[in-house]
Amino acid sequence: MNFAAAIEFLKNFETTKVMAYIQAMDLKTVMEHPYFLAGVGVTAIIAFLMRWRLLLVIVMTITGFIYLLSYTLSQGTSLEGGMPTDALMVLVGGGSFIVFLAIYLLFIRSE
Repeated sequence: MNFAAAIEFLKNFETTKVMAYIQAMDLKTVMEHPYFLAGVGVTAIIAFLMRWRLLLVIVMTITGFIYLLSYTLSQGTSLEGGMPTDALMVLVGGGSFIVFLAIYLLFIRSE
């Protein structure tokens, strides 16, 4: 691999190309992709085994919120009737649970 090929490869990572790729990405497709799931799983296992509690909580929290948001958006939320739908209640309850779990794991629980 010569220098010109390396420069050509790095041009794929220009900010405009990366931002266009991120905007074209679909959250549901990313969450179901096996490489993403394997990466999150490996990261969580390594963080658990190495006792990196902060990394483990961050991975679990972000993944939980992504799954919660994708579930809520797939169910459809609406406040048209004045009463919140079941999907909105799942979003509020699940979000509260994830936040309280993260606070517990980071600040309250000790070794």
